[in-house]
Amino acid sequence: MELPAAFKTKYQRLLGDEATAFFASFDQTENSGFRINPMRPVPADLDLSDPVPYTQWGYYGKVSGRSLDHQSGAVYSQEPSAMFVGEVAHPKAGMRVLDLCASPGGKSTHLGSFLQQSGLLVSNEIMPKRAKVLAENTERFGLSNTLVVNEDPASIAKAFPVFFDQVLVDAPCSGEGMFRKDPDAVSYWSTDYPAACAKRQREILTEAVKVLKPGGELVYSTCTFAPEEDEQIISWLLETYPQFEIVPIEKPAGIIDAKPEWGNGDPSLKGAARLFPHLMRGEGHFVAKLRLNEAIGNSSKYHRQPSNVSRDQSHLFEAFAAEYLNFKVDSHQLLAFGDQLYLMPEGTTSLRGLKVIRPGLHLGTLKKNRFEPSYAMALALSPGQFKYEASISEADWKQVVHGDIFTSDEMPLKKGWVRLFCNHQPVAFGKVVNQTVKNFFPKGLRFKVE
Repeated sequence: MELPAAFKTKYQRLLGDEATAFFASFDQTENSGFRINPMRPVPADLDLSDPVPYTQWGYYGKVSGRSLDHQSGAVYSQEPSAMFVGEVAHPKAGMRVLDLCASPGGKSTHLGSFLQQSGLLVSNEIMPKRAKVLAENTERFGLSNTLVVNEDPASIAKAFPVFFDQVLVDAPCSGEGMFRKDPDAVSYWSTDYPAACAKRQREILTEAVKVLKPGGELVYSTCTFAPEEDEQIISWLLETYPQFEIVPIEKPAGIIDAKPEWGNGDPSLKGAARLFPHLMRGEGHFVAKLRLNEAIGNSSKYHRQPSNVSRDQSHLFEAFAAEYLNFKVDSHQLLAFGDQLYLMPEGTTSLRGLKVIRPGLHLGTLKKNRFEPSYAMALALSPGQFKYEASISEADWKQVVHGDIFTSDEMPLKKGWVRLFCNHQPVAFGKVVNQTVKNFFPKGLRFKVE
């Protein structure tokens, strides 16, 4: 790989004798990886012979985006170094967690794996198109405790002051650590780019700190080597907000201490972590974990988001639930966006003024005289929560994801909704009429399996 001359000069100066091995790593093949979804059965066909050593769900290898494992949300493709960020965060069940710069969703789905549908996960993305991708990925992973919002950090800070137990800021950065994975990123780099990114990172963190509760944790990460965006940002944060202290990170598998001399010399910076591709199997990353000892700003009295579902809408869903669901739904948690019905996570506060992409689990569509369940609900429910479930063959699954109708004489009812499984993984809802299964796989997600 042809690296910019100024980039090489910079890291020759910073790394000294290590620079030769560092530069050589850019000509090596990047490492691919995937995580298994702990809320799904482990697919029998996955090669789990090469685990990523620092996370319980991560493995080296590739998974096809057109595979059953991927479509059903049983796996999530993610670069191995990026998995370390979620592992460092490691939220506990029941926490309120914010993923502030969340698209495309790798870290949000990892956080959701720890939360196990408990607590509240707010996944935010400022770019509208990327926010839509984020919503699709959290939906495919089956997360039901997650709000997906499309806001700038200042609006998030205004809406959730002193609210979260943990905040993850996977900051937009110069992307130096991704040069090997994305060679086009090299063309965006200039000597001034890290400093410009650092300015934006300080602006984001200025808002992020306002939403943390005392005792809460801030996890900051980048995919760059630049000290301006890594140690120097944490130095600035500690100097600006002495209420924070660094929580030392355990560093297995060739991950090393951050470098105080690249920041302001504070020895506690060693507690942060650097991931270099010449020292471990992954791309470049930086991760720091900090604890807030005293609130920054004032909290507000939070009001629960009220249900806005009309009596007629409620009756439609209640009739469906009585016929098909094996669990009770609290009507106070229902929220209608037009004709779309959602189940808000417990603890959802007022969403007024926020651009919300997904206010919880998408239950389905309110039609004129009926309720039609969603693809998201088919993926999110646990086995047995839907009264009628059926196993289909891989050949039938290929029909489903292509949008085709198929026939089966092994459906559990002659007419009505059935939750379809293939190889023990949930894939979609189908509507049975005698032996014909009508397809309700979303049109925008359909694909052909060769």
